[in-house]
Order: sequence, then C-alpha cells, then structure tokens
Amino acid sequence: MIRRGDRVFMRAALVVSAMLACRAPAPAPAPAPAVPSARPEPTPSAPAATPAPVRVRPVASAEAPPLAREFRGVWVASVANIDWPSKRTLSTAEQQAELIALLDRAVALKLNAVLFQVRPAADALYASKLEPWSEYLTGAQGRAPVPYWDPLAFAITEAHARHLELHAWFNPYRARHTDARSPLAASHIGKTSPKLVKKYGGYLWMDPGEPTVRARTLRVVLDVVKRYDVDGIHIDDYFYPYPENDKRGKEIAFPDDRSFKRYRAEGGTLTRADWRRRNVDLLVEELHAGIHKAKPWVRFGISPFGIWRPGYPAQIRGFDAYNKLHADARRWLREGWVDYFTPQLYWPTTKREQAYPALLDWWVGENVLGRHMWPGNFTSRAGGVGSGAFSVTELVEQIRVTRGQAGATGNVHFSMKSFLTNQAGMNDTLRAGPYAQTALVPASPWLAAPAPAVPSARLAPGGGVPRLLLRAGKGPSAPWQYAIRLRTDTAWITMLVSGSTTSWPIPDGTEPTALSVVSLNRVGTESAPVLIPIPTRTSSRASPFPARGRSDAP
Repeated sequence: MIRRGDRVFMRAALVVSAMLACRAPAPAPAPAPAVPSARPEPTPSAPAATPAPVRVRPVASAEAPPLAREFRGVWVASVANIDWPSKRTLSTAEQQAELIALLDRAVALKLNAVLFQVRPAADALYASKLEPWSEYLTGAQGRAPVPYWDPLAFAITEAHARHLELHAWFNPYRARHTDARSPLAASHIGKTSPKLVKKYGGYLWMDPGEPTVRARTLRVVLDVVKRYDVDGIHIDDYFYPYPENDKRGKEIAFPDDRSFKRYRAEGGTLTRADWRRRNVDLLVEELHAGIHKAKPWVRFGISPFGIWRPGYPAQIRGFDAYNKLHADARRWLREGWVDYFTPQLYWPTTKREQAYPALLDWWVGENVLGRHMWPGNFTSRAGGVGSGAFSVTELVEQIRVTRGQAGATGNVHFSMKSFLTNQAGMNDTLRAGPYAQTALVPASPWLAAPAPAVPSARLAPGGGVPRLLLRAGKGPSAPWQYAIRLRTDTAWITMLVSGSTTSWPIPDGTEPTALSVVSLNRVGTESAPVLIPIPTRTSSRASPFPARGRSDAP
C-alpha cells in the first residue's frame, strides 16, 4: 500500500512558469546557422567580418508571471474494463496497484484531472446502499471486493495526494452493457423495478421518460457528492441510446410507449421527440442545481456528442444527436446548466465535414455565459490503426488548435489506456511538446466559494535545510492549496502543496532569489501574493541556503 498524508508536499507538482503560460507566445528562436545553398552564390569582393553570436542567458522577471492554467483531463473507463481495472478477476492489491500506476502516469504526463467512471450501468464502483457493486470490479454484480475496499475513496485520496482533481463519472440511463457477463443482482433496478427498464438492442436502458428514473439518478449522484470529496461530477454522451438496427437494417424504436402515453393522458402536448428532449433537460437542470446545493464548489460537466446538429456550422455533416439521442446540448450550455462542457470532437482537424477547429469555434460561440470549454479528444486513435486512426502529430495539432481558440482552456483525453501503453510514443511527444510544463486547472469564479485569504509565509530561522513556514490567513475557510513560486536566476518555478502544509522544505538545488506564495480556494481562485525576499550573498546577512557542494562555494 502506498503511504499517504505527509507525502503530499514531498510530491509537489513542478510547474516551470517563467514565460510559459499555456497561451503565452514562444520566445523568438535564436538565428539558425547558415546552410549552404544548392546554387553557388557570388562572393563579395570585400567580405565583412561576422562577429561570433553572443549567447544570452535568460533572466527571470522580477515579478512572478501569471500561473499557467489549462485543464488536462483523462477519462478512466471501467465499463468493459477498458481502462481500469484491466480484468474482473484481479485481487484488491492488484487493483490498487493498477490505480496507483495510473495516477502516477497522469502526474508524469503533467495532467491535472482524472474523470473516473463509477457508475457504468446502474451499478457502483464504490460503497453504495442504492446500487449493487459492479461486475467490472469483482466479476459478479453485487459481490463486494475481498479484502474489502472502496475504490472511489481510495482514488480520491491518492489523486489529491498528487494534486490531481478527481471527477466522478456517471452514466445516467444505461442499466446493462452488451459486455456484461454476470446475472443482475437482486438489488439492481432491472430486478427491483423492471417496468422502468427497457430492452434495447443488446442493452438494458432506464426509460428517461419515467420521473422515477430521473429521481433515482439524481439521488445516486447526490449520494456521492455528499459522501465523497470529489472535485467534479461528470456525465457523458449516453442519453437516449444510440440507434440500433434490426436484422433487416431498420432502426429499432425505443420502447417508451407506456411513459409517453401516460404523459399525454396527463395533459402533455409536446411531440414525442420534444418530450424526450425535455426529459433529458430536466435531469441536466436538476443535477446542476442539486450538486451545487449540496456542495457549491463541485463542478458539473457533460461530454456530449461533438455535433449538435448537422449544418451547425454550415460545413458540418454527420450524426444528429439532437434528434437521435434527444440531447439538446446547446441548450444546456446556453442555460449555464454546466460548469464545464466537453464536446467529443473525435475527428481530425483536416476532416472538413467534422472539422475539429470548425466545431470548437461553433461551440465556443454558443457559450454565452462563459463556462469552461474543454473539448474531448479521441486520443486512443492517435497512432492507432483502422479507418478512424490519425497520427500523434494530429493529436498535438488538436491541442494547439484548442490553445489558439479564445474561450477554450483545456482538453480531455479518451482514454487512459493509450497513455498506459504509450501508444506510438505519444507520451514522449506530449512531454517534449505541449505538456512539457505543468498547468493548474482554470478557476471557476462563478461558483460560490469564500475568497482565499492572504497567507502568512516566512523563512524558518536557523541553519540546516531552508524551510518555508506557512500559515493560513484570516478568513472563513482554510486554503485548499498553496502555490509557491521560486525565482531562480533564469526562471520562476511554481510548486503546489496542500493547504494543510505548515512547513515546507525548499527543494535542494533551486537556490531561489525570491519567493512568492498565494492561497488557492476550492474553485481555483487565487489570493493576493505574499513576497518573501531572500538575502543575497553580497548583503550583510548570510544566505539562508547552504552551498550544497557547488564549485563556487566559499
């Protein structure tokens, strides 16, 4: 078992912030050396002497630059054991080891959020009195893990120890996946309330037209919000099911005659299609309100199909999620029923009829309330095989397009498996390129959270390893995190530590010339900074930093 607690500040996330905010322009490149021309050039009669280029050492600015902000999320799918756990037959220790390795890989890639699937099919990968244990965890639906553990609680603790956000990901309506192997547990909704569940293709699906279904999903989600320290709640693109065809190739109608007839008998006037969209709208609206009533700082996000309707924008062709899934995702965004919006833009930038840049720009234009826009990327296709595959270079281009689009501030990758295998060397490419430096999650200032108080910070007196002493400022709540900025000769370095930290050893070898500290609250808002000047060697006071074996040490 991996130790927790004090390890938090020892695993502080490194963020080299000097002039590398995610959207800051890159510095001008140094002149390239001359390359001989393929054609001979005329020789000047009196060539002038060319001075040798002077190497200019970068110098850190006097003031700390803004904290780099970008959402870098990854989906961890449990359905069909896509990402975690890799098998239904693993022991508790093996499952925990896999989860630790997964989170460590996220840190190594400088991601900052994990979207962890906890309800794939009216079941639970956490301790629940409302729904049965998932078969994807133990091999049999309803069977608790032995030795007993709670994967969601474990994942939250370990993610927070690594300064990763943990968002609990729910499927709101699916009741059984085609990959399911074990029988339904006695406590599953398909057994306790079979009239609420419909057979559709190879699936079982809770009928969104049943108010009891909506109330159940809301109750399940809010149970997790109240009992677990999640940073966000996430639902994906499965609302009414994707259409299935019969053996003749004809689309199968979703069997909701019972609930629609009752709606009409009670005086409803909407068409069936509009009624279905209204059913989903009600769930989204109630989830948004309920989550924030329970915990105002928890963000609610949705990742709908990437095309709202064909023709929006004009060049777009493809699946009509508005008409087929009865998902009016544009309305949810425009109404502000989400805190972050992750349209699944699973196509290359060069595919005109589903072009990533055109779709992203359109969605940003619909974001009239300025919520977070963090498009989803089909990262598992990067460097893969098959007709939908594209290159890792294309994935990097999608990140570049997102960064260049005003109003978009991050990406979410599907899925973790491709990072675990380093498919086509994508990890190396990302670490050397767009994810070379760490970024903090963008702040959500519209959420209710007390403003962070200015912290108290000072250097500890005496010799030995230099330490920074921290104390929360006067305010209604303790800080969630501190961002500590260290100014070196050439760069500003930012490190995150837990808000419970009171003493922090300054990392060996950094020898900062100044320190700056801000408090961060649960929604990412920063306090004003506290500057801690550090005496230089030329001052009358001795430097607090030992020489540490430097060749120029006195």
